[in-house]
Amino acid sequence: MTIMGHRIFIAINLPEDIKKQLSLYQSKWPELPCRWTRKENLHITLVFLGYVKDEELPEILKNAKTAAVRNKPFLINLNKICYGPTDKKPPRMVWAEGERSQELGNLQIGLEKAVLESFTSYRNEVSGSGRTYAPHINLGRLKIWEFKAIEPEERPEISEEISLSFEVSSVEIMESVLKPKGPDYFVLESIELGKK
Repeated sequence: MTIMGHRIFIAINLPEDIKKQLSLYQSKWPELPCRWTRKENLHITLVFLGYVKDEELPEILKNAKTAAVRNKPFLINLNKICYGPTDKKPPRMVWAEGERSQELGNLQIGLEKAVLESFTSYRNEVSGSGRTYAPHINLGRLKIWEFKAIEPEERPEISEEISLSFEVSSVEIMESVLKPKGPDYFVLESIELGKK
């Protein structure tokens, strides 16, 4: 098997207390057929690049850093735990949603554009709609066949109002290494917001 490169994404990693509080919700629905995300892996993905070759990585890191430092630290407010994405029937995930904000939208679009400049394989469409990015944290991935086997009225309702806030002062360039027990994530570079 040939190694395709590094599986890379740009993320906001969560403070330990937020991870701890979110992971407590995972035990609320023991009957749900779901592969829950390990506490240490909880994060917000801003840009998922997929497989990146060694020689492409330095340019991506440089451009991402240039884009990230243009943004000042800001707050993210998480307000709901629900099934997601909302447009998928049946849903694929259980996730925590956060409020949209201009600061987060600017950061996410800036990073997407920076990646596009340095990584020609990146296919995601850069948002030009002016619609700000909605943050979400995947708490678990539903086992779709098992979930579908449950009668719709028997499925647990997941709609929890929450109120968790934290400051985003950095973004991380992450590598995902796929393992049988689930992915391991490694920080390749941490970029402080607002620091030239």
